[in-house]
Amino acid sequence: MEPEEIKNEEVVVAEVAAVPPVQEASFAQAPREFRKNSRKPAPRREARVKPEFDQKIVSIRRVTRVVTGGRRFAFSVGIVIGDRKGRVGVGQGKAGDTPLAIDKAVRDARKNMIKVNLTKHSSIPHEVDAKFSSSRVHIMRAPGKGILAGSSVRTVLEFAGVREVSAKIFSRSKNKVNNAKAAIKALSELTLRK
Repeated sequence: MEPEEIKNEEVVVAEVAAVPPVQEASFAQAPREFRKNSRKPAPRREARVKPEFDQKIVSIRRVTRVVTGGRRFAFSVGIVIGDRKGRVGVGQGKAGDTPLAIDKAVRDARKNMIKVNLTKHSSIPHEVDAKFSSSRVHIMRAPGKGILAGSSVRTVLEFAGVREVSAKIFSRSKNKVNNAKAAIKALSELTLRK
């Protein structure tokens, strides 16, 4: 190498060494300033209101309609609503997507709501039996036992506010909506004995 080339390389190395290194830590340590977006309104923080009725989906199905172009899918929802103080209802809703079907089911359940005649201990006054479609349900008193019931009948009894009862589903039907409707029919037949 010639002496001039060596001098040029030393100058370049010296210039590179003179440039201060970029400090990455300084970016990470500096706190970011929060600027409010003046075009977007601030979200309102409201206390969430407790709904009037508790609700539980007892069945949700995807149903299919066969048409010329293929298959059309929809959703069928069965729902139980109640206030745990004697009012309970069962509803069904069908729509193209699940949230719409749930809304329709809740509206249907509100329309078909019943008031249950309960004793002062939140039990039923007498045994009752009911049949809806192919579902048959028998509900009887069970002091000190709590709610002894299965499937959607238990949900109906809980949302009606009934305590210390036993229920038996005598049908071989596994249709939860029909079992719930049979329980509603049975509870609507209750009369308070004087």
